[in-house]
Amino acid sequence: MTAAIENFLRAVQDTPAYWIALIYFAAYPIATSILWMTTSLMFRWRWERRPLDVDFAPDALPAVTVLIPAHNEAEVIGKALDAVLQLDYPDYEVIVIDDGSTDATLVQAQAFRGDARLRILRKTTNEGKALALNDALPLARGEIILVLDADTEPEPDLLRAMVPHFASVRVGAVTGNPRVRNTGTFLARLQSIEFSSIVSLLRRSQRIWGRIVTVSGVVAAFRRDALLDVGGFSPDMPTEDIDLTWKLQKRFYDIRYEPRAICGMSVPVSLRGLWKQRLRWARGLMQVLHRHRGVIAHWKYRRMWPMFAESVLSTLWALCFVVLTTIWILSWAIGVPPVGASPIPNLWGMTIGTMCVLQLIVGAWIDRRYDRSIMRMVPYAVWYPIIYWMLLALAAVASIPWLFRRPQSGPVRWDTRRSGAGA
Repeated sequence: MTAAIENFLRAVQDTPAYWIALIYFAAYPIATSILWMTTSLMFRWRWERRPLDVDFAPDALPAVTVLIPAHNEAEVIGKALDAVLQLDYPDYEVIVIDDGSTDATLVQAQAFRGDARLRILRKTTNEGKALALNDALPLARGEIILVLDADTEPEPDLLRAMVPHFASVRVGAVTGNPRVRNTGTFLARLQSIEFSSIVSLLRRSQRIWGRIVTVSGVVAAFRRDALLDVGGFSPDMPTEDIDLTWKLQKRFYDIRYEPRAICGMSVPVSLRGLWKQRLRWARGLMQVLHRHRGVIAHWKYRRMWPMFAESVLSTLWALCFVVLTTIWILSWAIGVPPVGASPIPNLWGMTIGTMCVLQLIVGAWIDRRYDRSIMRMVPYAVWYPIIYWMLLALAAVASIPWLFRRPQSGPVRWDTRRSGAGA
């Protein structure tokens, strides 16, 4: 049996496909790191160094409706509402959608009913975040719809940073800059570095390319007419934020990233909670690629090709990562040194790791003006390629079958559990 496995592994490592996978595995993270860092610095130089352009007259700022969908969020929604009701903006309302919660979410929200700006929509059945938002849209009077997660605590000037973008009629959405608030654990600190050096960095880069893969589900503002134009949120998609981003851009709306729109959020503090979250994100992206695969066949959608290609290539890299690591483990387990791999860091391994850490440092440096604590998280960057890459790669590979599945026929329901598991 061992001899058969040994012969199989040697045969595999002799194929052109194996060598192509090795080269791609080594080259892709280096090339993308250079691309992301340079284009992010271009974004910072071009847009972040200058003050916001406010084309609205002070007495003509559009009304804003803040939608907060919530399911079993009793632990966090009180702090979120306290922050939302302190937003520095002349004309806004807040609608909390209690989507069939079985805890004290409704009671916590009702504690703020003394504020005339707050309304509560109570749904007795859990039908999912997307349908909860769609049900609230007809009740909203604002021209701009700000969607916040129920654990989100926005900074007072968040709307002042986001709304000016909508002076351009081409703008359909603006995504904000969520910052990790619960940084008390090792895993949460890794995610804090990730949101600066991966998420924020990539959104800056994508703005230079011209299209964004997804707005943030934590904090995003939309033009109400644009939402209605694309049919609102898709209840059958597990990641309605990614799907909506693609729907808007297929209708040629501009989507922008505003790093000055700051809000605090909670992230999973357990490995189980993080895995569950990232698996949902990865599956959601696969289903979005399946639903919107037609963009690659039409010249009119050519500005969406880079984001489609980036999504596919990153998934392909994750597949190479998992397959090559499995071959490496099997080879060394039976005493056959694998070709192109070594347990001792070699030139390529050190180059990849160095580029990853450099990217994390650059991302933290850019975001330090918005989060003064982020530079203290830089020492954790060394663990990111060791721990995080494998987890994210496994989630991506486990989600590949969803690329070939149609979305479910009914609404995607949610089950929020924040205590203990931190999911």
